[in-house]
Amino acid sequence: MGEQNWAGNLTYRAEAVQEPANLGELVDIVTQTPRVRALGSRHSFSPIADTEGALVSLARMPRQIEIDTDAATARVSAGLRHGDLVPALDAAGFALANLASLPHISVAGAVQTGTHGSGDRIGSLATQVLGVELMTADGEALTLRRGDPEFAGAVVGLGALGIVTHLTLQLEPAYEIAQTVYDGARWDDALARFDAITGAGDSVSLFTTWQDADTIDQVWVKARPGRANADAVLAAGGREADGPRHPVPGVGPEPCTVQGGVPGPWHSRLPHFRLEFTPSAGAELQSEYLIDRRGVPAAIDALRTLAPAIAPLLYVCEVRTMAADTLWLSPAFGRQTVGLHFMWRPDSAGVEALLPRIEDALPESARPHWGKVFTMDADRIRSRYPRWDEFAALRARLDPRAGSPTPTSRASAWPDTQGDRVYVKKT
Repeated sequence: MGEQNWAGNLTYRAEAVQEPANLGELVDIVTQTPRVRALGSRHSFSPIADTEGALVSLARMPRQIEIDTDAATARVSAGLRHGDLVPALDAAGFALANLASLPHISVAGAVQTGTHGSGDRIGSLATQVLGVELMTADGEALTLRRGDPEFAGAVVGLGALGIVTHLTLQLEPAYEIAQTVYDGARWDDALARFDAITGAGDSVSLFTTWQDADTIDQVWVKARPGRANADAVLAAGGREADGPRHPVPGVGPEPCTVQGGVPGPWHSRLPHFRLEFTPSAGAELQSEYLIDRRGVPAAIDALRTLAPAIAPLLYVCEVRTMAADTLWLSPAFGRQTVGLHFMWRPDSAGVEALLPRIEDALPESARPHWGKVFTMDADRIRSRYPRWDEFAALRARLDPRAGSPTPTSRASAWPDTQGDRVYVKKT
């Protein structure tokens, strides 16, 4: 087929990419194709969205956003990108609690892989979900809502339970964020006051190239009005940047969202990058390991030891935080979590040779991000998810034929799909 992911490090094995224009066409694909896998915005670096059958992209499906102002919820089509969704929410006076660093990713793809932003008190994007609508292997509709027994197994579902067609998201009133960057904090001083540094704003990221194992190159603090407190960053040696920064040294700041402490809409500050630009470094690979927050000192010490091997392959490493959740396959399941994110140069052989050393050096709580490059084997990963067996049982129930449904046509079982629309229900 020759189709590749965004980074170009993965060529999909799938025989074809199907792009249904409505639910009826999607039913036909699901029920008449032996193996089907949902394909998001192709920002995954691992084979999580690959199959030997057909990949199904929802990019051509109707773009629907249904906002209930009384309930403060939005039912949205799964294939929407966050960058296309958030202006509509903001125009209606609403916001999401957090966003990922890239607005280019699809809503369902981000949720299904446990993708996140940063913030001590904020969960991953999946924790914003109140309802999941799935098309299961037999073409039937399944809706799970928060509080249902299997809801927590379906939200971060890796595309293994069915094709997510819509999500219902929890909203809150729109707010402003200001973003300030600080250069040159020191690791020893930062670790001594780690909680205060990551609590300096609503969303905080630490960037380092590991060229100097003692220094944090940049600390990005994103805060709502009145919530910023950078005293700990300054005490760790940080100093406010004298101009806008890109996380990757030597790259111009134009693709980045506005810095310098200038307040602006939530959706134009929480992501690191603007939708209209190529995100991050462009040609890159990514890995991320999510650890129990209590293991941060040991993890950073391990990375500092490996810095001479990491730095030549690296653009930049980002340290982010997130609140614990109860979603079965979420990397933040059951504990306050810190993400160690690596933006690698496009050297697949070099990165794949180095990753086992990193995986062996990190605490045993480390869980790889499902959509990024890792080498950890299945048994090792399984042991780090207490609800793994329950998820496997849920998958077996929803897809008992392991992706080999009897060809049928169930299009009549679904209502006619409406076209693109933004609908605001006011009560």
